[in-house]
Amino acid sequence: MDESLIQINRIHRFDGDSKLKAFVDITLAGFVIKGLRIVEGKNGLFLGMPQEQGKDGKWYNCVQPVTKEAHQELTDFILAAYKE
Repeated sequence: MDESLIQINRIHRFDGDSKLKAFVDITLAGFVIKGLRIVEGKNGLFLGMPQEQGKDGKWYNCVQPVTKEAHQELTDFILAAYKE
């Protein structure tokens, strides 16, 4: 993934003991993606995709990288920015 195509617009960090550590908004290849989540899981930090609740009450990802590699590159880029 070409990092020149990704720009961090906002990282909204949360204090306290919540597992939700931050919301992140990015620009990716000319599109704004809002609502990415940095979450503390049992194996460390991970990147959660933006979600919306369906009529069935379940939550569904609105944005999903096409490959595992793209997801990992996006995760690495955003977590590095979060840790700065």
